Amino acid sequence: MTIRVAVVDDHPVFLDGLVALIASMDDLEVVATATDGPEAVAAVRGNAVDVVLMDLNLPSMSGIEATRQIVALPSPPAVLVVTMVDDDDTVVAALRAGARGYVLKGAPGDEIAAAVRAVGAGGAVFGAGVAAQVLTLTTGPAGDHSLHDADGLTDREREILSLLAEGASNPQIARTLGVSLKTVQNYVSRILDKLQLADRTQAAFYGRRGR
Repeated sequence: MTIRVAVVDDHPVFLDGLVALIASMDDLEVVATATDGPEAVAAVRGNAVDVVLMDLNLPSMSGIEATRQIVALPSPPAVLVVTMVDDDDTVVAALRAGARGYVLKGAPGDEIAAAVRAVGAGGAVFGAGVAAQVLTLTTGPAGDHSLHDADGLTDREREILSLLAEGASNPQIARTLGVSLKTVQNYVSRILDKLQLADRTQAAFYGRRGR
């Protein structure tokens, strides 16, 4: 299946570089480009997009606000932040706004493509640099627990949480554990409820922190 990508960046050289990279991959396709926040939101509304590569420093509307508006749309695409640093409050704010992860500018092309594929499949892509910050901001005291603390999770739920922390999508988890997709979805819902987390991205951060 081809993953349809929208590329958002206000620097022409970098925009062109990302477009060329995505276009060179057999399973990825650029369906839209934008150079500012409003253009990005309009591009997603006007095209069938699976993943948005989102620069954060945009004119007229920040990448964070554009991310917030995009994820609020019906059946929104996954937003993958493109950033210069991986330990920045702006990156954390974008993740809290609904981004599914981030990739560094200057990362090897295969790493960027792999990140696009991961979030396109429902996974999350992030590094340890921002995980602690996001947990502090979103999970409160629960962020201080490890996977083996009294978090109320069963062994199978911890196993699934560990796979979430690795960035696995629900279909990938189902294949790994030999269970149905619906079973995985039910487990993920219970994990979010028990840990009082908002979404699977926060669960992935929690699982990563607990290692």
